[in-house]
Amino acid sequence: MSPAAALAALRAEPGIPDLAARRAMLHRLDKVMIRRAEEIAAALDADYGGRSRIETMLADIILVADCARHARRNLARWARPRRHSVPFPFQPAGARVECVPMGVIGIMAPWNYPFQLALLPAIDALAAGNRVVIKPSELLPRSAALIAEILAEAPGPGFARVVQGGPDVAADFAAQPWDHLVFTGGTATGRRVMRAAAETLTPLTLELGGKCPALVLPGADLARAAREILVGKAINAGQTCIAPDTVLLVGHGRADFTAACRATGIALPETALASDAQAARMARFAEGACLTPLGADRSPRHRAIALAEAPDDHPLLHEEVFGPILPVVETADLPAALAWIAARPSPLAIYSFGATRAEENTIAVGTRSGAIIAGRCVEQAAIPGLPFGGLGQSGFGRYRGEAGFRAFSNQRVRMWRGTWSLSRLFDEPRGTWAEKIISRLLGH
Repeated sequence: MSPAAALAALRAEPGIPDLAARRAMLHRLDKVMIRRAEEIAAALDADYGGRSRIETMLADIILVADCARHARRNLARWARPRRHSVPFPFQPAGARVECVPMGVIGIMAPWNYPFQLALLPAIDALAAGNRVVIKPSELLPRSAALIAEILAEAPGPGFARVVQGGPDVAADFAAQPWDHLVFTGGTATGRRVMRAAAETLTPLTLELGGKCPALVLPGADLARAAREILVGKAINAGQTCIAPDTVLLVGHGRADFTAACRATGIALPETALASDAQAARMARFAEGACLTPLGADRSPRHRAIALAEAPDDHPLLHEEVFGPILPVVETADLPAALAWIAARPSPLAIYSFGATRAEENTIAVGTRSGAIIAGRCVEQAAIPGLPFGGLGQSGFGRYRGEAGFRAFSNQRVRMWRGTWSLSRLFDEPRGTWAEKIISRLLGH
């Protein structure tokens, strides 16, 4: 089915699902994900050529089920119309803001967390009463086919469709007149999606990437900081948009940090690089850099985490790594570290270790990012209902939980007016008293 056909089919579906129907869809999706968990893990393992079962269970199954439950529990509160005050000159009157569906939401999902990043925005969109069309990544064919089966079962073809295909289909998908389009992927592709969406004035949520720095400050326990950073880097072999991308050392030496990393015992991620193209990308990053592997590679696609030192103009220090290479940079002090961050596009997340309350405030005031996390990496994405997104080149818009419900809702105004109010004194035809009232309002 083409993107245009899928969009037309869902536009032709009658009616808007009430809250009970939406809650039932979310419940079915929750149960289907849990019931088919082993199939999902097997499909992802085969597509990757080695994907950690535990990581799949946590990030692509349990998180999706948890978010579906969170939306189901909170839906009635989110959907309740909000009363809005009306100033005295317009009274007697009443006003409220109600969230109504936008229509059909298009979702372009990537390959790194194919179920999570396809289904979490779908949960928000369905909770808001919309219908969805999902374009999974063609790089993971087994997972894409399974996503189609899951959506056919819950919520069903009357509310969700899947479009499969390569880059040509993706370009066609981005060009359709969706009521809202969600894209998760790289910044360069995000620009192309935005250009295509501009032709149809389609509103966008872009979830892109960036260099998420990990600040290790003088007050940090170096052993703990090293462990937390490597735990975040090892997940999905670093193929995570919010993985720690570069370590900025303040008051610590590179040799001490390397020793602390070796002492953690974290070296070879359970998950492989997802494709030969990813392996070639890591090989390109390695050129001209000094790498310190923390373990032995199992294969070109199953690589150990490697700490990296590189010249200032090296791509490792300017491009998103998105893999198991971790650049380490020594900085003179916190202002120098913040200047390093400011010289690059705003990241999805900034991680800090050992910051005092004053240093935390300095980081918050001196940086722009989607999130600031102290003492841990990546874990913020596992909390249902916590808004997720970036800004600038790391994307824009928020989804997950109530933020996603509102992002995919048309916040429509409803208002009732009485037969008379002071504001009607300014209706045509106006007398000289209208000018007098304006003068009084202006304080003349």
